Amino acid sequence: MSTLAEAAALSTRRLPGDLAMWFFILAELTVFALLILAFAVAQALNPPLFSEGRQMLDRSTGLAMTLSLLSAGLFAALAQEQVRQDRPRQASLLLWLALLVAGGYVALKLIEYSHLLANGLGLEHNTFFTLYWILTAFHFLHVLLGMVILAWLAEGCRRRRYGSQQCSGLESGVLYWHMVDLVWVLLFPVVYILG
Repeated sequence: MSTLAEAAALSTRRLPGDLAMWFFILAELTVFALLILAFAVAQALNPPLFSEGRQMLDRSTGLAMTLSLLSAGLFAALAQEQVRQDRPRQASLLLWLALLVAGGYVALKLIEYSHLLANGLGLEHNTFFTLYWILTAFHFLHVLLGMVILAWLAEGCRRRRYGSQQCSGLESGVLYWHMVDLVWVLLFPVVYILG
């Protein structure tokens, strides 16, 4: 039998963020799942081509990009916790730090893109690189949008628009960033490592 305290805790639990953001994230994850499925099917049809394509990618750069995005996600989560404790100024600093770390991903990805293009490995090189460019560029656009959201949230925290009683918008933005993280955690092994 449930105690009164447990019942009160259950009644105050809620889904973080806005329901509309959850639907948006679900739709985006569905698109990414279809793209990853297309990549997996194409790989099953031509494993040597995909193995050769992976050899032209730098796994250490991929790992560094992964660590960058996950670190940004950690800072965003810590910022959310600060807001829940009514410390929006500290949250703002953490969000700016998340944005700075995410900038590392952008810099690394742009360097990788320019290296691949310099070696003639563009969108039309072969099936591997066609799918590589579609998947990673689509994700890259999501990262850029996520960075805009992080900057908006950081400024909102600086102006004290968010607090323990008003944090749904911040939670939605942080949820979006975690979706970006999750997709990359799936993309990195699929594109860079798994054969």
